[in-house]
Amino acid sequence: MKATVTVRMGRQAHRRLKEIADRTDESLSQVLDKAVEAYRRQCFLEQANTAYAALRRKKTAWKEEQSERQAWDATLGDGLEHD
Repeated sequence: MKATVTVRMGRQAHRRLKEIADRTDESLSQVLDKAVEAYRRQCFLEQANTAYAALRRKKTAWKEEQSERQAWDATLGDGLEHD
């Protein structure tokens, strides 16, 4: 059995969680796990976007990033046969 903890949440969040669980035929725990993972991914992408936006504002650093990407792009097809 998976270890568990108790989490407090508002009634509205619980109601929405239960609605999703009922609709998807999953447990509240499964729905909550998926919701947390989706939010974690969203936060990661938002942080990555913020970091890239900051990098783009630094012209020299952005040019270096673009040069590095071009170098890596040249290796994409190395050793692969064409269809």
